[in-house]
Amino acid sequence: MEIRTIGPFLDYYERIRERTLRVIASIPPDKMDWRYSEAKFSFADLIRHIAAIERFMYAENAQFKPSRYPGHSEEIAAGYDGPVDFMNKIHRESTEIFRSLTDEDLQKKCVTPGGAPIALWKWLRAMVEHEVHHRGEIYIYLGLLGVSTPPLYGLTSEEVLERSNK
Repeated sequence: MEIRTIGPFLDYYERIRERTLRVIASIPPDKMDWRYSEAKFSFADLIRHIAAIERFMYAENAQFKPSRYPGHSEEIAAGYDGPVDFMNKIHRESTEIFRSLTDEDLQKKCVTPGGAPIALWKWLRAMVEHEVHHRGEIYIYLGLLGVSTPPLYGLTSEEVLERSNK
């Protein structure tokens, strides 16, 4: 998918975020800081990471500035509601930055934190892939805990199988 203009991309990205927020809403309140291993992200870490990377890396790079990623520590936003409130606030800021991009900006090269020049539209596409990757982790974590999750696109795989021609 090549991003030639920002409006349709932002519409698409909002739908990605809605699906992410739906699965986040499945996290039990007493499990926000749960992690399957000490060296891995907790649910709260994942939420803070998705949000902070969006705003302080992707949105900064979209303005042709260097990354200002602050990490994903509890100091950013704690508790059950804190990480989601942070995510929503930061997403609004990021969206305003992205909304200001011109078609010409999308073709320009920004520089990733690793020093690689990349067309801005490709960098924004990578942002979506990043969020989807971490949303998948949230689904896996919830599965490990035996928590029911919302279907991604309206039907579960079992419902698709049941309704399919056999």
